[in-house]
Amino acid sequence: MTDLSQFNPSGISNPKANIFGLPFTEEDARLVILPVPWEVTVSYHAGTARVADHIFQASLQVDLYDPDAPDAWKQGIFMRTTDKRVLLKSDYLRKEAELYIRYIAEGEAVEANKFMTKTLKEVNEGSAYLNQWVYEQTRTLLEDGKLVALLGGDHSTILGYLKALGERHGSFGILQIDAHCDLRKAYTHFTYSHASIMYNVLEEVPAVERLVQVGVRDYSQEEWDYVCGSRHRIVNYLDGELARRKFEGETWQRIAGEIVEHLPDKVYVSFDIDGLDPKLCPCTGTPVPGGLETAQVHYLCRKIVESGRTLIGFDLVEVGTGNDWDANVGARQLLKLSNLLIRSNT
Repeated sequence: MTDLSQFNPSGISNPKANIFGLPFTEEDARLVILPVPWEVTVSYHAGTARVADHIFQASLQVDLYDPDAPDAWKQGIFMRTTDKRVLLKSDYLRKEAELYIRYIAEGEAVEANKFMTKTLKEVNEGSAYLNQWVYEQTRTLLEDGKLVALLGGDHSTILGYLKALGERHGSFGILQIDAHCDLRKAYTHFTYSHASIMYNVLEEVPAVERLVQVGVRDYSQEEWDYVCGSRHRIVNYLDGELARRKFEGETWQRIAGEIVEHLPDKVYVSFDIDGLDPKLCPCTGTPVPGGLETAQVHYLCRKIVESGRTLIGFDLVEVGTGNDWDANVGARQLLKLSNLLIRSNT
């Protein structure tokens, strides 16, 4: 058991300690954060594969006190170091995928080019490898009685974790904070594209009872048809509709309460940082005007816990590395969600 008698939560953080300057080991921590350094299929800005180190540095400037869960950190939060083998595989396949994306964007046929056909096969096989790696890492942690948070990387990184959660918990729902639906089938022919993650989740993880999407403001006809044909398995709170309701006098308290009512007893939070107003995450991979404030997301997640529902896990993905501001905002979201996850399971 970690001795906190000599630890000053109000003092300057020790950079030789772990995330947020905390002195916990993985063995003693209640919550383990797993970085997943992967961004192979991103179709715009890159950089999120290396965000864990940036968030670690930013976390040393974040105060631990959280009025929503004042003592949660005392149960232990620990972040693993980035697996360099996964990062190197991501770097290699990312370069291959960039060439492929540029090729098809110019209207060329993949079947006519043996190199591009090979590239597509390698990327899809690499993504399947990553899914299995995440599944094995998270399943082991869950079996050890840990709470688990996943730090991306791009949004495609979470599939294996959701499969492990389904085996552990049975039926659950997902609250997705995102600018995008991520419901495209094999976007750019990549089976496990970052833009296809929720399509793959709904097709491959039967334990997911309902998906509630909040903040979406950039989506295709294909995705909207999929939402409309989901028989209410997907509930979508579009950003424009949220704005209209607020303009016409509805409070966030009322809207958040309505959102929570769509969720089952067990809830997973999938937080793509681009769900926020891009002033808060300018270097995210695919920024979109509009979006939520951090206080709105915190309020919504707190309402889930206060409703008696149980948070069973979360991810934070697509945080950019172009400047310190993105890491600063990301680190604070990471701590807030960590505290609420621990509180919900205490």
